[in-house]
Amino acid sequence: MSAALKPRDEGSLPSLTLSGSRATLQLNRPEVMNRIQPEDIVEILRLLGEVEANPEIRALVIASTGKSFSAGAHLGSMAQQAAAGGIRDTPGATFEDMINRLEMLRIPTIARLHGGVYGGSTDLALACDFRVGVTPRTVMFMPAARIGVHYYESGLRRYVSRLGFNNAKRLFMLAEEQSSEELLRIGYLTDLVAPEALDARIDAIADRLGELAPLAVQGAKRAINEIGHQALDVPALKERIAQAKASEDIKEGLRAFQEKRKPVFRGH
Repeated sequence: MSAALKPRDEGSLPSLTLSGSRATLQLNRPEVMNRIQPEDIVEILRLLGEVEANPEIRALVIASTGKSFSAGAHLGSMAQQAAAGGIRDTPGATFEDMINRLEMLRIPTIARLHGGVYGGSTDLALACDFRVGVTPRTVMFMPAARIGVHYYESGLRRYVSRLGFNNAKRLFMLAEEQSSEELLRIGYLTDLVAPEALDARIDAIADRLGELAPLAVQGAKRAINEIGHQALDVPALKERIAQAKASEDIKEGLRAFQEKRKPVFRGH
């Protein structure tokens, strides 16, 4: 078969690797801009469950390789449905389900944005707690208005709660590409570094999360996310506060403070 007729390598399912207290979920479709296909959604949900069930994991990094971080949801089947008469809801887990699960994951999450962030992956990154980009490669745009897609409810809420009304309107309604510097200015990126400093910054955040008290970090994450969505579960918050007060974490933290040493937290 000639090179011109050789089919494009569509990569493989996402994968998970563990290193100490850190897990890394890797998107593995670089030749197609790491788009997320329906089978990838199922696998990502499975991997998130695996991460959630492991008490040793303190941070999750979402990463990929290739030119772009991700082009978001695979639009091929949607285009075929539109041509055939209309978009239909399909059974099973949706892209929205996956993003919501990621946002409310128990442990902190870090998006390693080495390149362009497009479509639904803009929401995937926004659902993470920390988003580290590089200048000038990390650019993004939300193309929903370019292709006639009305975005789903939870994604709209996430954009408004995290970036504010004016930025959400500009990103959705104008569908313009945003530079890395602008993404930092509006709060889409939490960190912006030179390309050669990306992994060092990811390491620093993940290592720091691994050192801090898990019950306090994870409890704060959940409460802050719920407050951002105006859905704070106050009884559950009070229960987490009581658990933290009775935990070995707080005893260790106070002992370490008195003994002028670094604490070693176990997460119970």
